[in-house]
Amino acid sequence: MSSFVHLPLGQRIPASPHAVSCSLPAMRDVRGYEERDPATMQAVASGYPRFIVHPFARDLAQHFVATTPALAGRTLWLTSSENMAHALAAHLGGGAAGAAAFARDGIHGVSHPTTPDLVARAKTFLQNLGGFLSSREAEDQLVRLGRLKAAHAEETFPGDSAAEVRRHLRRALPGATDADLVLANCGMSAIYGAFRAVADLQAARGRTLWLQLGWLYLDTIAILKKFTATPADYVYVRDVLDRDGLERIFRQHGHRIAGVFAELPTNPLIQTPDLAALAALCRQHGARLLLDPSVVSVFNLDALPPADVVVCSLTKYAASEGDLTAGVAAVNPAGPDAAELRRRIPAHVEPLYARDLARLAAQIGRTGSVLAQIHANTPLVAAFLETHPAVKDVYWALQPASRDNYRRIARAPDASGGMITFTLRGDLEPFYNRLRLPKGPSFGMKTTLICPFMYLAHYDLVTTPAGLAELAASKLDPDLLRLCVGIEPAAEIIAALAEALG
Repeated sequence: MSSFVHLPLGQRIPASPHAVSCSLPAMRDVRGYEERDPATMQAVASGYPRFIVHPFARDLAQHFVATTPALAGRTLWLTSSENMAHALAAHLGGGAAGAAAFARDGIHGVSHPTTPDLVARAKTFLQNLGGFLSSREAEDQLVRLGRLKAAHAEETFPGDSAAEVRRHLRRALPGATDADLVLANCGMSAIYGAFRAVADLQAARGRTLWLQLGWLYLDTIAILKKFTATPADYVYVRDVLDRDGLERIFRQHGHRIAGVFAELPTNPLIQTPDLAALAALCRQHGARLLLDPSVVSVFNLDALPPADVVVCSLTKYAASEGDLTAGVAAVNPAGPDAAELRRRIPAHVEPLYARDLARLAAQIGRTGSVLAQIHANTPLVAAFLETHPAVKDVYWALQPASRDNYRRIARAPDASGGMITFTLRGDLEPFYNRLRLPKGPSFGMKTTLICPFMYLAHYDLVTTPAGLAELAASKLDPDLLRLCVGIEPAAEIIAALAEALG
């Protein structure tokens, strides 16, 4: 019997109330999800935590509104901390926009008049920075209030969870001490904290220019665009393999460059730059290098020595059950700003809720065995796709164009992670609708997951002429599919793909 059966619209992946993914089994469901079609959203109880407010958080917010006369007719967002609530209120305009901080029973948030503009601005801010209240914290509060009978039963680590997580991370990041490892409630919070700390340090030195190397994940792009000093201080370098072009930028603007942000490899084309050359340019010109290996995991790459800070989503691979978000910002202790970054980054990072941390600590020790199974499967699936006549292009960590760059920093020759992206020679929709694999956002789980990545990450681009032109300029096919291979038998993954490809 196959591991893969049809999952109905909205089914949580995995079957936990804290799942970070949900089933979007047909392209009409993907469009309905992106357009917030009422019929689709009625079936989607929860989704990726930075994009969909969790039902527990919604229930708790509704309780506070119903029991607080001053909140009548207002929208209330519950945030991950008091600091995040104040940041959101300031972003919305504070008193001028009618936004006000909220606090009760240790829960913090922001309320504001219910207008489409304020709702959109608040949601995007919390999405970009990872500022929503944890589903487990909301769940615990609902239990205390008597609105839930009990919290969901799950395995948690019985001891010092932070020490256990850092113990495993020190093995993945040799040379780092506990003080160098700043834990965050999600990868985006770690990214924002590291970026803000480096940007503030470098701005005091007259350096405000930031380079984005290659296409990055959408919220990382948003952070670089929104929080650089001026629009001219954000520079997008499209081709990660264009070493000559990068050198020209440094020759012309090196004295102004604050830092470079790069993914190793990039998402979604899975390209790896020449890291040694990039690090040498940054050192020579006084720029700081921020690296994000989330696509393949911090456990697969020796990324810390060339970097000033490594930022990584622990939602991927480390939390392989797929039921929590977490992140880390790891300071290179040998970097020139190490002491200041250790001090500054925590001020900008949202902390992990205790139960999320205990759940992560229970899973992170299994990362090695999970990755071993993924690494056994991934080359087989990639080889199948590369030779299938219905498949046009295939990208993964060991693709020929940047394989050598990747293997120079990989901990083992087969340490590829599970992500494969590919395009078809025919139409996307029939293939996607036929496919029996689990379909939804996120990756790096024990469960194989596939999604039409550009539709979920950049729906505004795939649905407008200007957006399509921007994707074309970056050599991105709007119909690109992102597959992250799990631990199921490779033969079953391949059989499901073969069936849908016809």
